[in-house]
Amino acid sequence: MNQDRPTKKTTIYDLAELAGTSASAVSAVLNGNWKKRRISSQLAEKITRLAEEQGYAINMQASLLRREKSKIIGMIVPKYDNRYFGSIVETFETMARERGLFPIITCTRRDPELEVEAARTMLSYQVEWLVSTGATDPDRISDICGAAGVGSLNLDLPGTKAPSVISDNFTGARELTRRILVNSERKLGAARPLLFIGGRGSDHNTAERVRGFRAAHADIGIPVDERHILTCGYAPEKAEMSLQALAMAEREVPSGMFVNSTISLEGVMRWIKRSGHYVDHSPVMGCFDWDPFAALLGDEIEMVRQDVQGMLNAVFEVIDHGARGASLIEIPPVFVDSNYALINDPMV
Repeated sequence: MNQDRPTKKTTIYDLAELAGTSASAVSAVLNGNWKKRRISSQLAEKITRLAEEQGYAINMQASLLRREKSKIIGMIVPKYDNRYFGSIVETFETMARERGLFPIITCTRRDPELEVEAARTMLSYQVEWLVSTGATDPDRISDICGAAGVGSLNLDLPGTKAPSVISDNFTGARELTRRILVNSERKLGAARPLLFIGGRGSDHNTAERVRGFRAAHADIGIPVDERHILTCGYAPEKAEMSLQALAMAEREVPSGMFVNSTISLEGVMRWIKRSGHYVDHSPVMGCFDWDPFAALLGDEIEMVRQDVQGMLNAVFEVIDHGARGASLIEIPPVFVDSNYALINDPMV
């Protein structure tokens, strides 16, 4: 009778043969020491790719015993150009240093190849943990970290192969939409359907915010016009162009808007000022993001602030206790009066 034989696990020597190099070179790459060994980035990338393809994972416990702890912790962020990501970076640095860790942070511009390059470079400096903030493909980064025996976490956008800490986007968007609709009824005499603008429909956060947006309309029996869900991206220029195209196509302008970030809000405000459609009044608006300067616009914009301190408390709770797995931790966002928020913002 034929008996099933256990599948042979890929070894470091198998990877060396596939890569056409030595086992010691493979070990240096997987342990993040390849720069010290003066191994080329091309060979390091080839070995890492082969390790991913072969499903190779080094023994985490043995790896930690073989090397001294670096006390270095890494973070990648997609942008520096808004208060939310700036607050994440500043709070992360403070909390890392309080633990005797040295933080390394780099901006990857929402470019998946830059994210991978940054992850591999940080591993070469023997980071002990890598936090992927808003990564386009967090699972790929988790695979790379796993192959090198390094802990990884996802922040802001979730993955399926490492712990993820994000805002409760659905609940926050539902409440923000409800507040905009209440303001619409107060200012215009009736709650009218809102327009959703900004963000990428393919990412988790935007999808959850759209879901909360729909739920708030359904709560009071107002239908959502599918043509008015404009997930056009985050760039200000894209928000401005989308509103202009909508106005030209429909000959009408929205009376209320849900804006998906302060980055998109910049384009929305630019369009409002340039379009000439709002001579006597501004649309009723809310923004899923927060910046105290928005309070100075004079348009009573409802804003929700993501709880950066709460999110990073959860991140370091995982790091401090060395937890693994693909848990999802959702942190409720904060609604506060804009004037009160201005004087209590830790970034001011």
